[in-house]
Amino acid sequence: MHQDHLHRPPRGAGPAIGVLLCLVLGLSLLAVRLWPTRAAPSDFVAIGDVPVDGASRAIGPDASTGTYTEDCGHNEQGHRNADNVVISPGNVGGAHHVHDYVGNLSTDALSTDQSLAVAGTSCAGGDLSSYYWPVLRRTDRSGGDAGHDEEHGPLGEILTPERVTVEYLGNPWSKVVPMPRFLRLLEGDPTAATDGGADARARWGCTGFPGRTTDRYPLCPAGSLLTRTLDFPSCWDGRSTDSRDHRSHVLHPAASGVCPHGTFPVPHLRVTVGYRPPPSGAFALDTFPEQHHSPRTDHGVFIDLMTEDRAAAVADCLNGARNCRENG
Repeated sequence: MHQDHLHRPPRGAGPAIGVLLCLVLGLSLLAVRLWPTRAAPSDFVAIGDVPVDGASRAIGPDASTGTYTEDCGHNEQGHRNADNVVISPGNVGGAHHVHDYVGNLSTDALSTDQSLAVAGTSCAGGDLSSYYWPVLRRTDRSGGDAGHDEEHGPLGEILTPERVTVEYLGNPWSKVVPMPRFLRLLEGDPTAATDGGADARARWGCTGFPGRTTDRYPLCPAGSLLTRTLDFPSCWDGRSTDSRDHRSHVLHPAASGVCPHGTFPVPHLRVTVGYRPPPSGAFALDTFPEQHHSPRTDHGVFIDLMTEDRAAAVADCLNGARNCRENG
């Protein structure tokens, strides 16, 4: 009985210990929410240490070598949300990270083809298509948009793009056919840090350093813009505007530019986003929490809202080897 008395906690100690544990756990969770997770140091590289890609690609006699460039602004309207109507239609906040948009001004989780087709646009030429990608954040400043993703706490301040270039390119081996209206395209892999990255296509760089791109965050010198380039797939199956995995209906060409058998080249969409980089690498992608802000998870989404006439004009420009610019 004496030994049992020595090992028994004093009366009232049980509740007190429970309260203490709750306080410790609560403070730990609060710390996680107050200090946003930064990207790992190994995710960064000085742009001067990135090798130059000197590879050249052959051009066939039937190549479509034109370019078609649009001015869709750089999201001066502040159109952002944590939705992804292609991946999670109807699920408000379903992306679990915030997207920047240019083009269609109404795109959100509840959008339909019909609502998108009657919305406004940031594109000077009237293109109603929707172009979007995850925001880039400053990790040395708290953001004022925690309401976008309250589940995972406050993140860094959103970096507004300095410029966005939307361009359509041809195919080095054949003519292109127009994109069908309402075509959905997905570029990159938002879960590349945990799924092996088979679909990862992140391309980061700095202006003034042509040919140097990397799947890590580049550290750019003063006066150089940090860039991310989204190269969308361009080999269409000729039938579908979407598929169950949002990929199999439009594939990427081989490194040579040749499309897989049974697919047809459509205009190759390239979106390049440029930023004034914060000092000391204090920036990172907004990602799913388990992706830990990995630069390899960069991705983009596109919904084609071009009219048939506009889509035909884009294809004609590329096939005619012209350099066209639509700026209103």
